Amino acid sequence: MICDNLAHIQKTIARSAHKAGRGPGTVKLVAASKTVQPDAMLTAVRCGQMVFGENYIQEAADKMVRLPVAIHWHFIGHLQSNKTRQAVELFDVIETVDRWKVAAALDSHARSFHKNLSILLQVNIGREPQKSGVLPEAAETLLRKIAGETSLRVLGLMTMPPYSPEPERSRPYFRALSQLAQRLAALGLFADNDRVDLSMGMSNDYQIAIEEGATLVRVGTALFGTRQP
Repeated sequence: MICDNLAHIQKTIARSAHKAGRGPGTVKLVAASKTVQPDAMLTAVRCGQMVFGENYIQEAADKMVRLPVAIHWHFIGHLQSNKTRQAVELFDVIETVDRWKVAAALDSHARSFHKNLSILLQVNIGREPQKSGVLPEAAETLLRKIAGETSLRVLGLMTMPPYSPEPERSRPYFRALSQLAQRLAALGLFADNDRVDLSMGMSNDYQIAIEEGATLVRVGTALFGTRQP
C-alpha cells in the first residue's frame, strides 16, 4: 500500500508541477512520519523515499537508530529552545524557526558541532493565535538579524495555513507566502535568493501548494494512512 501511495503522490506532484509550468524535480516530497512505525518508514525507503519530516525530538531519535543513515531528516514540529542542541545533532534541516531565541541557540550549537545548518523560517500566514510562526510583517526583521548575527543557512519559508476540508481555501495563504518570499528574496535575505524553498502543503492540499510555488510538500496521511496514536 505504501509503495502504491508513494507512486500516486509522485504522479500528482508531477501533474501539479506541470500545471504550474514547472518540472517535477522542482518539488521535493517530505514524508511526514510522526507516530509512523520504523517498519512502515523502511517500506517507504525501499520504494525510493529518502526525505522524512519528524515533529518530536525523542521520537525521531528513537527511529533514526533503526533506519538507514542515508535518510535526509527535516524537523517540522514546534521547537523548544531547550531542544535545540538535539535538533542540531539529529536533523539536516529545521523547518520551524520562528523566533530569535531559537535561531541563536541553533547557531551556537551548530558552531560547536562544526555543522553548516540549514533552516526555514516558519511564518504564521493565517495569523492564528494557536499556531507558531513569525507574523508576515515581522519576517524581514528576523531574517536580517539571522543573516547578520548567525551562520545559519536560511533556505526559505514554511507555513501551515488555517485548516479547511476544501483545498482551494488554502490557495490565498500559499500565494501570500510565495509573494512574501519573492519580496524577501529581492532584499537578498536568503542563502540562495534565486532558488528559495517554500515548504507548504500537506495531504489534503499539496496539489494547490505546488501550483502556488511549493518546493517542499509535507505529506503523511496520504502516504502512510491514518495515523495511529
